[in-house]
Amino acid sequence: MNYNQDIQTLIEAVAKSPDNTTLRYYLAEKFMHSGFVPEAEVQLQEILKLDRSNMAAKELLAEAFYKGKKFSAIVMIAEDIQDTNEMPFKLKVWYTKALVKEKNLRLAQEMYEEILDDNPRFLDPELDEALRIKAFGALEELDLDEELFLEESNISFKDVGGLADVKKEINLKIIKPLLNPDLYKMYGKKVGGGILLYGPPGCGKTYMARATAGEIDAKFINVGINDILDMYIGQSERNLADVFEVAREHTPCVLFFDEVDAIGASRHQMINQAGKNVINQFLSEMDGISSDNEGLLIVGATNTPWALDTAFRRPGRFDRIIFVPPPDNDARAAIFELALREKPLGEGINYTKLAKSTDMFSGADIYAVVDRAIEAKLEIALETGEVQPIEMTDLQQAIKKTQPSTREWFNTAKNYALYANQSGLYDEILKYIK
Repeated sequence: MNYNQDIQTLIEAVAKSPDNTTLRYYLAEKFMHSGFVPEAEVQLQEILKLDRSNMAAKELLAEAFYKGKKFSAIVMIAEDIQDTNEMPFKLKVWYTKALVKEKNLRLAQEMYEEILDDNPRFLDPELDEALRIKAFGALEELDLDEELFLEESNISFKDVGGLADVKKEINLKIIKPLLNPDLYKMYGKKVGGGILLYGPPGCGKTYMARATAGEIDAKFINVGINDILDMYIGQSERNLADVFEVAREHTPCVLFFDEVDAIGASRHQMINQAGKNVINQFLSEMDGISSDNEGLLIVGATNTPWALDTAFRRPGRFDRIIFVPPPDNDARAAIFELALREKPLGEGINYTKLAKSTDMFSGADIYAVVDRAIEAKLEIALETGEVQPIEMTDLQQAIKKTQPSTREWFNTAKNYALYANQSGLYDEILKYIK
C-alpha cells in the first residue's frame, strides 16, 4: 500500500515502539483523514487492548465504525461506559446516530437531549431529521407495550361518596349509551363523547373518572402532561395522536386528561405556535376527523375551566361540563372513615360530628387532617414505645389547625361566575356558594 510520507513515518515509529498509544493514535488519525478507515480501526483497537479507558480512541473508533456501517459495534463501545456523563461529546453523537440506525429511537431521543443540554447550539441535519421531525413517538417505531398505557379500574360509583348530581350526568352521557347502544343509534346518538369535570383541587375528579371506567368495565388511560408535551417539533402532536389511537383500539375506553388546561390552554393567550398546534391536534382527535371515536369516552379534569380554550366546549367535544364540588356531609364522613381505616383508634370516634366540623374541606384536606393527627400520636409513641390510639380530640385539634384549601379556589371562581358567565357555564358555582 502506498501511503504518504507522514503515515509511513508513523508506521515505522509504531513498529519500533508498539506500546506507545500516543503514536498509534496519531497514526489512526492520519489513516482516518486520508480515507484508510479499516487501517485506522486496527490501530485504535490495538490502543484499547493496551488501555481500555482511552476515551479519545473510543471516540475516533466510533467514527470509524460509523463510516464502515458497523452501528452495533458503536453501541457496544458506548454501553461499555456506565456513566454517559463520562462519554466524550463526539462519541455521544456517533452513539446517537448508531441508535437511530439500529431503530432504538427512544434511547436515541434521550441521548440527543443530553447532547443538546451539553451544547444547545449543536446542529446535525441527520439527527434533526430523525429526532426533531420524524414521529419517533409512534407506537410502531418505538415498539411500546400498549398495556403500559391501559389500566383496569377496580372501583365504581358505589366507592364514591356523595356527588349524586355528578354521577347522574355521567350516567346519562356515558353509561346509558353503552348499555343501550341500539336505542341511541336509532336517535342518531353516538356512544361516547366528552365530559369536562371542573372544581376545586382535591375533590375527587380523578377518582370519579376511574369510577366511571369501573362502572362500565372499560379500559382506563390516565394521560398526564408529561405523557404529551415534548420539546421536539411536532412530537407533542404525535404523542397525543398515539394515545388516542391506543384508546380507539381498546374501546370501550375512558381516556382521562388530568389538568387538561395545561394541554388545552386558550390559544389567544399563547405566543408560540407549537402550543397552538397541540391544541389543534387535540381538537382534531376529539372530533374523530380521520378516525372513529365510537366507544371512546374522553374525560377532562381541570381546576381552572376559565383557562381552557373555548373551542373545547363546542358540541361533540367537552359538551357536558360538570361541576365537582367539595364533598358534602355524608361524603366527608365516609372519607374520614376511609382515611382512618385500619389505624389504631380510641373509643367514641364520631364521623358525623367530624364531617360537620369540616365544611368546605376537600377530600385531600381531610386526609391532611388525619395525617396531622397521626403525626402527633407518632411523636408520643416514639417516646414511650407504645402504640397511641387516635382519639376524637386529636382529630378535632387537627381540624382547627387545617384551613380548607377550597376557599381560595372559590374566591377566584366567584369572580368568573359573577362577571364572565355569559354562557351560564358557572351557574353551578353560584348555586353552591348560595
